[in-house]
Amino acid sequence: MQYAAYVFDAYGTLFDVHAAVRRHADRIGPDGQLLSEIWRAKQLEYSWVRTLMGAYADFWQLTEQALDFALRKVPSADSSLKARLLEAYWRLDCYPEVPAVLKALKASGARLAILSNGSPEMLEAAVKSAALDQVLDDIYSVDAVRRFKTDPAVYDMVATGWRLYPGAVSFQSSNRWDIAGATKFGFRTVWINRSNQPEEYRDFPPTLILPTLEALVTA
Repeated sequence: MQYAAYVFDAYGTLFDVHAAVRRHADRIGPDGQLLSEIWRAKQLEYSWVRTLMGAYADFWQLTEQALDFALRKVPSADSSLKARLLEAYWRLDCYPEVPAVLKALKASGARLAILSNGSPEMLEAAVKSAALDQVLDDIYSVDAVRRFKTDPAVYDMVATGWRLYPGAVSFQSSNRWDIAGATKFGFRTVWINRSNQPEEYRDFPPTLILPTLEALVTA
């Protein structure tokens, strides 16, 4: 079924959040994967806690704070790489299928956007680095509402900005908690389950589950 609009989460869905650590894997050593997983987990944890507290700080600040924690938690990793890891995070690799999928959806006449926790500067840098700026119609950052996903105000930015009923929007994310929030808001949701995670949030199920974005153009 063709939708009027396709909206994508950025980190983990379009961009590989583990690419920054992988880029410096030789210098980080055998605990690189652990470092990257802790970095990502804390980055998200900080976003949820700050939203609940009503103490917003932009996603770049949380990304740096999360890396500080991860480097302390994994002392085998060289902490002098902090600046290089942060620099790499601005230019994360996109997943291989992303450019072709977005171009195909764009060619079908659909509107395309990113809806992300990322700060406007982070998202602009990532999009330009991956040469996706020519296919996206909009980039929505939570910075506009100063609350992180899964606050309903985040998803409402798209519905209000594009003047669409939520049911006209197909929302794609690799994060199951994000899919739960978008489902509750009323979007048609597609969970991109890249790492074959078990199902959760069963009371807010996705419309569709795919291993990558590739099947999105025919689903």
